Amino acid sequence: MSYMPVIPNTGLAGWQFLQRTYDAQFEAFNTSSQLQREADYFTDNIGDIQSAEDLVADRRLLKVALGAYGLQDDIDNRYFIQKILSDGVGSDDALANKLSDERYARLSEAFGFGPGETATTGLAGKMADVVQLYRTQSFEVSVGEQDDTMRVALYAQRELTELAEKDVSEETKWFTLMGLAPLRSMFETALGLPSAFGQIDIDQQLEVLQDKTAAITGDDSVSQFSDPENLEKLTTHYLARSQIAGLNAANSSGANALALLQSVGY
Repeated sequence: MSYMPVIPNTGLAGWQFLQRTYDAQFEAFNTSSQLQREADYFTDNIGDIQSAEDLVADRRLLKVALGAYGLQDDIDNRYFIQKILSDGVGSDDALANKLSDERYARLSEAFGFGPGETATTGLAGKMADVVQLYRTQSFEVSVGEQDDTMRVALYAQRELTELAEKDVSEETKWFTLMGLAPLRSMFETALGLPSAFGQIDIDQQLEVLQDKTAAITGDDSVSQFSDPENLEKLTTHYLARSQIAGLNAANSSGANALALLQSVGY
């Protein structure tokens, strides 16, 4: 039986507990026999893979490859994933470069199967990085099975810090953030943006995100999130708004149930 992360509370209290116990819980999770078997199989066999077709043909290898980038739900979309991998990322016409979700480009780049690219499957260090990402993402998925807001918050601690420290323009950082579905979801919730926000012009979205972020932290840059204090401010807003939304939904559901009971004479 695999280890299940412990989250005794929702909202900020649960987040604080998870932060305090993260290292111990992550280690316990990663000692599970099933996860270790998956990691070992990938490490032992990925070096024999020479093409995108080879990779998607081995479901056990594909599970780790997709899981490392948070794309595990695409495990049965073999043709789509093969196209992502075989196109690479070197051309504007590559499928991964046409998708709004940046994770597909990261997946494709990690294996180097595209035209003019060099396959990385024989590079032990590169593949060890994929395995470590798989371990991390698997733990976050397990956390999310109990509380999805905690999963998104963990993802942000890792991805947003890394993005903040990249040597690219602020505009590029913002557009990258908007292309990472979990980060985008976190910001939209933390900033109180409506569900239809993603339908407006992309440049308008950028402006709104910058303005509303500055209202919380005093800074409209992505780079600011290399500072743990600013990252924690954003995370606090996200968790608080998520908890309020959950309570409102529960109260609304309760009110609807009461009205239904009253309507039938109880």
